[in-house]
Amino acid sequence: MAAAMGLGLPASEVVSARLLGVLWLVTASPGPWAAVAAAAGEETPKCEDLRVGQYPLYICKDPKINDATQEPVNCTNCTAHVKCFPAPNITCKDLNGNETHFTGSEVGFLKTVSCRNVNGYSYRVAVALSLFLGWLGADRFYLGYPALGLLKFCTVGFCGIGSLIDFILISMQIVGPSDGSSYIIDYYGARLTRLSITNETFRKTQQYP
Repeated sequence: MAAAMGLGLPASEVVSARLLGVLWLVTASPGPWAAVAAAAGEETPKCEDLRVGQYPLYICKDPKINDATQEPVNCTNCTAHVKCFPAPNITCKDLNGNETHFTGSEVGFLKTVSCRNVNGYSYRVAVALSLFLGWLGADRFYLGYPALGLLKFCTVGFCGIGSLIDFILISMQIVGPSDGSSYIIDYYGARLTRLSITNETFRKTQQYP
């Protein structure tokens, strides 16, 4: 301090210079946490294990839809895959397990999306048949229930009551094709999803006051 004052430097500038020197040392020094991280040898994560903030959902492409089935073209066993692109400046392991530094245009992983098994039964056709020809059992014949269709035909739709019930059940997608497949409905249209509870369902502990 005395030497600096002897050079004619104000005391405030000397203090500022020392503070800048301390900050430079703190920034340049790796610190003990860097040594711990290096010792731990943290492995580069897989791209599919990235946090949501590192690959927003909009970065995953929409599946290509088959016009005939209204399901993803690569649907197999009720699952399909879409390409996902990690955000720029993210380093992770790609599909082949190679560590890659992404720029936002490379495929990092394939995301699984659900799809349905369809077998040519149209939801619109089923509803139309139930509405206009349900009293003749046309809806049941179309869905693969010939016995019920013949019974409705002989009883004029159970005097209209059975036709009304079938129309409600088909419209709510409760009654579907006899082979267990799903209706063909627009992929981005109105679909009903049944909610169920199984042994794998997470149950949150109830807290009572």
